[in-house]
Amino acid sequence: MRQAIHHFDVETRGKGFYDVTRVVSAWAGGQGLTTGLLTLFCRHTSASLVIQENADPAVLRDLERAFFGFAPEGEGLYEHDTEGPDDMPAHIRAALTQTQLSIPLSRGALALGTWQGVYLFEHRRGAQTREIVAHLLGA
Repeated sequence: MRQAIHHFDVETRGKGFYDVTRVVSAWAGGQGLTTGLLTLFCRHTSASLVIQENADPAVLRDLERAFFGFAPEGEGLYEHDTEGPDDMPAHIRAALTQTQLSIPLSRGALALGTWQGVYLFEHRRGAQTREIVAHLLGA
């Protein structure tokens, strides 16, 4: 068994989905392994990771509307507002999604389905630099 680790920085421009499939796939495929397991970990409490459809952009727009409806922003809605009115809703959205994903590596490539992509889901309004740690274990 071999393993590799890498840190990816993702620059966001505010709330929404940021496709990281290509960069993560390229890194994993370049490690010389044929089978294994890739773990991705988002090092933040107000952003998350999701695997979602990458064919129809309407899916991502609908998901954004749903998540921002589940945890709306607004003055006085939450006790925790240290970093502004979008802070606590961002934590709620992150709690409803995932900070870690596991993706099999098969024949040297991520075993994603035909219409699946890997996304960083930014929950804050402002631009952020987010870090994803990738750990690949395999042979």
